Amino acid sequence: MIDPRTVNVLYVDDDDICQMMMRRTFKLAKFANPITCAQDGIDALERLQGTNGRERFPRPFLILTDLNMARMGGIELLQELRHDDELKESIVFILSTSNAAEIKAKAYNLGVAGYIHKTNSPNALMETAALLDTYCRVVEFPAA
Repeated sequence: MIDPRTVNVLYVDDDDICQMMMRRTFKLAKFANPITCAQDGIDALERLQGTNGRERFPRPFLILTDLNMARMGGIELLQELRHDDELKESIVFILSTSNAAEIKAKAYNLGVAGYIHKTNSPNALMETAALLDTYCRVVEFPAA
């Protein structure tokens, strides 16, 4: 049984290699929280809402999402979350290669907790893992 204070992480990215790199990096960083991957915004919503035969994603949770995905991208996912009474307060971080000011502004206007720019720096993913580890340990999440 998972400790109810454990923060579950939902990583949303349609790139299998990015998912593999994220899992590997978080393991190397000794990130203890459970990580589940979703293929896109639609897959993420089904998991979060417990629809289409999926088990409802356990709370408390944090969402880390890419922006550009085929069926539903990160901005559309954010819009759906903010219109869902049960998910509107979800904690979401964007992890994207896009560094466009208008995209960042749109994400922050939709209430993201942070916008992390993917770079080619070898330490970038380790820094992201460290940031999220600290966030999960320090921030008080809503009760499950």
